[in-house]
Amino acid sequence: MAKKKEKPLLIVDGYNIIGAWPDLRSLKDAERMDEARDLLISKLADYQSYSGVKVIVVFDAYTVPGLGRKQKHFAIEIYYTKEKETADEKIEKLVHEYWEKKRQIYVATSDFTSQWVIFGQGALRKSARELLNDVESVSQEIQQQVKKTQAPSFSTRIELKEEIAKIFEKWRRE
Repeated sequence: MAKKKEKPLLIVDGYNIIGAWPDLRSLKDAERMDEARDLLISKLADYQSYSGVKVIVVFDAYTVPGLGRKQKHFAIEIYYTKEKETADEKIEKLVHEYWEKKRQIYVATSDFTSQWVIFGQGALRKSARELLNDVESVSQEIQQQVKKTQAPSFSTRIELKEEIAKIFEKWRRE
């Protein structure tokens, strides 16, 4: 039996993206990094839900003492690297761990050096700008879907001919 094709995987260099997206960068510059991280994760959760792409976010804790940690939020895996481990190193490990012939892996980073290592492992790069465009496009599609579902529709418990229903609707609006 043939192996099921895995859904695409997107691994995101969290702080690289925060530094590249204007709304997140402004939060970071205002020393509101927690809010920037939360907003990034929220946007990526919407993207993951709508697109079907599995998303993993890696935050660099290179200078922070500790063993690193993994948590799940909005069905997104979030990694905080351990002391003396860069986000790039963790991303490389994740690409190696998740690499399968039938799985497409994208890494969202604008770090040029990291991109070359990632290419060598078979993953594709997605720049911060490309990811922002994708996330904004998905956000617009979600908003359009919400508008469609919230559009008022006339309903009645009594079956009426369409022309009678239109007359009643006109009276109701007057």
